[in-house]
Amino acid sequence: MSTSTAREGDEILLGFARAVRAGGVPVTQDRTQEFLAAAARLDAAEPAAVRMAGRATLCAGPDDLARLDQVFEAFFSVRHGLPRPRPVVRAETSADQLPLEEPDGGDIATADDVIRAAASPAEVLRHRDVASLTAGEKQRLAAMFAGLRPRPPSRRTARHQRWHRGEVDSRRTLRDSLRRMGEPAEIAWRRRARRPRRVVLLVDVSGSMTSYADALLRLAHRITQGMATGSGRVETFTIGTRVTHITRAMRIGDPERALVAAGETVPDWSGGTRLGETLRFFLDRWGQRGMARGAVVVVFSDGWERGDASVLAGQMARLRRIAHRVVWVNPHRGKVGYEAVQTGVLAALPFCHDFLAGHSLATFADLVEVLADA
Repeated sequence: MSTSTAREGDEILLGFARAVRAGGVPVTQDRTQEFLAAAARLDAAEPAAVRMAGRATLCAGPDDLARLDQVFEAFFSVRHGLPRPRPVVRAETSADQLPLEEPDGGDIATADDVIRAAASPAEVLRHRDVASLTAGEKQRLAAMFAGLRPRPPSRRTARHQRWHRGEVDSRRTLRDSLRRMGEPAEIAWRRRARRPRRVVLLVDVSGSMTSYADALLRLAHRITQGMATGSGRVETFTIGTRVTHITRAMRIGDPERALVAAGETVPDWSGGTRLGETLRFFLDRWGQRGMARGAVVVVFSDGWERGDASVLAGQMARLRRIAHRVVWVNPHRGKVGYEAVQTGVLAALPFCHDFLAGHSLATFADLVEVLADA
């Protein structure tokens, strides 16, 4: 192979690495060099070898493999004079898959083309019911949780802080005047300071919520991690036949490790539902002592109650009295034809400030905004 041909091949491979990085894979300079070396060792003229080299060197986790494959198809299938990968036979076709080929005579694809091609399917995936997704679609959706930007709600405190408007800070204005030997000074202003308000998440992991439990725990993890950057504090519990405190697991940075730790902690996955009794236990042990007092409490549940609905109503009234805001998130709320007929929902609704849908990434984004404004 001539020097010019080798240089041209390296430039194509470098362009592919840049496209992969633009597609959402954290490709570093070291990984790029390892990719070039691996492709040269295997055989850069063979598409299967290039794909294998990219998957082995450019990807850092399982989610990156699917993204690399999509970029590989879009990048190489439209370049004339290059080996084209064999068409991939897929068992099923879904709306969130990228188009694999351009019409003959199409322009050379760039990283921006790859991103634009992925934008529309990603938007479709944002509005899909998480219970209806395939395993591959759930993996793609899990990566999209990083796009949520939770902000902690805030509350006013008794202390004041300097501000450019508001009420006159007479003490500071007088001190500034005394420093000037009694000469008039610029008027100082102040306002009530604000502190982050605690958020408490209660996630129903009973049998009727099994298909949503993974997504809701990922949402709880994202809220915990996102609000931590704004000095907000989030406490997470699972409810079903018992109450389990999983805040420590949700504070683990990696979402996969966090979900594994939560799974090892929760003993009542896919069990029964006794919302009234579990809510009473939560309030007796944690809520009444201060964790829920003045907090924004979010209950994720479909409202199927096997116990006495009057017990749930009494505990929701109790929660309403001590919490700043009570939000109920029902995965079925946003579906066509849904009616609130479950005994648990009917008992809880009179004591909720907000009743939201929670079946898709788009509805999770709406919840994030509600929390920020609470």
